[in-house]
Amino acid sequence: MPDELRPVDVLRTRHDDILETADFDWPDEQACRRWAERLAARPALRDAYVELRGPLGAGKTTFVRHLLRALGVQGRIKSPSFAVLEPHQAPGLAAISHFDFYRFSDPREWEDAGFRDVFAAPGLKLAEWPEKAAGMLPPPDLRLTIEPVDEQLRRVHAEACTPRGVELLS
Repeated sequence: MPDELRPVDVLRTRHDDILETADFDWPDEQACRRWAERLAARPALRDAYVELRGPLGAGKTTFVRHLLRALGVQGRIKSPSFAVLEPHQAPGLAAISHFDFYRFSDPREWEDAGFRDVFAAPGLKLAEWPEKAAGMLPPPDLRLTIEPVDEQLRRVHAEACTPRGVELLS
């Protein structure tokens, strides 16, 4: 076969479809709480996958705490940094799974931990540091990138990657 007809190895990268974006500010933690409460009121959240990105201290876990409280989760809500997964229950919801992949050194750890089954089951999935499990996670419904501007102000970039994400963002 002539060289020009041979298949060429091409580096392929998956790009999530981004259907809609929005940028907004949380001037303080109360604004974060109010946004979480509005998101919690959307029925589409019950079976959504939401990615949370941003540097250490950006407010990812703070946002999750406000969201889970708004959904009716009782008791202590802690960061899953060491456990990787913290399961939660709320009235009228299937499982809620809060992941923190910060300590992952190899995306295959996701598969080894059995998280494929968790993602295949109904319920809300919230993932901090999803880039540490790159290539293993499904496309998110909603991706929130939280950037600290100063001690209080957070700039948030939201990307809806599925029709469910568009519904959550609207």
